[in-house]
Amino acid sequence: MKEKILQILSEEEGYVSGQEICGRLGVSRTAVWKWLKKLREEGYEIESQTRKGYRLLGRPDILSAEEIRRFLPEGILPGRLEVFPVTDSTNEEAKRAYAAGFPDRSLFVADQQTAGKGRRGRNWNSPRGKDVFFSFLLRPDIPPECASMLTLIAALAGVRALSKQAEADYRIKWPNDIVLGGRKICGILTEMGADMDRVHYVVPGIGFNLNRTEFPEEIRSFAGSVYLETGQKICRSRLVADYVVEFMRRYEVFLKAPDLSSFMEEYNACLINAGQEVCLIRRGEKIRRTALGINERGELLVRDREGQIETVFSGEVSVRGLYGYV
Repeated sequence: MKEKILQILSEEEGYVSGQEICGRLGVSRTAVWKWLKKLREEGYEIESQTRKGYRLLGRPDILSAEEIRRFLPEGILPGRLEVFPVTDSTNEEAKRAYAAGFPDRSLFVADQQTAGKGRRGRNWNSPRGKDVFFSFLLRPDIPPECASMLTLIAALAGVRALSKQAEADYRIKWPNDIVLGGRKICGILTEMGADMDRVHYVVPGIGFNLNRTEFPEEIRSFAGSVYLETGQKICRSRLVADYVVEFMRRYEVFLKAPDLSSFMEEYNACLINAGQEVCLIRRGEKIRRTALGINERGELLVRDREGQIETVFSGEVSVRGLYGYV
């Protein structure tokens, strides 16, 4: 009901009478008044005037299914949409949803995570009210060895979605960190359930640092936010919707040919270390190479000082800039 009332108020530039809302929704004035009261409590600015009705003046930056769907094109998200004020981890929500039989391409969004996860078991700092965290439940018919490529597609979708609200030089640090001003503003963790020859599910989890201004001391040296780097506030519900559009468009292409050949040019144009010397860290050993770009499998191509080219798989090494994070 809230979503329908918001839609009616959004469609009109001026006032909408209470009687018109009642007639369109088939409910009593008392019911409309109660839902309007609820919307005001959530932060929506709704003006009311006698004999004129109601007018929507402003929206809060809240995460809700109603707000996300307001920005989503019809049919772009065929699965379920679940939004949580607080959860342990959106990846865990997606995996629990798989066990419960949720449909393909469902989306799980949280305002705050209490046990967010990064790569190699690290915690992902997930405060409330500033950033956004979400995960897809995907059931793709692809070979298991192709699933990790979705992480790179997820990074590309993030760059394009961010650019729709705050134009800036967003880049990708291989394989999937989005960076701005040399600082990490988005991390992606993709998990999979599979047998030897069959994928049961793939769960890409995405965490964006959007509007926050402070970070814990242990990540302060390399973590950033869109607001700190650009001075622009991001509408979180709109970002989720923009991300869904960008990801799903690329996902459809990937399912038809499960490799990255269709995305190599776009990805390499975003790669922050392309053409630069980087430090490969493999089991504690540090090796200098020049990063060239990715191949169709999402592996990083690097060149040694003798001109020999080798491929690097993301599970076996970490890549750093010579003098810092990038």
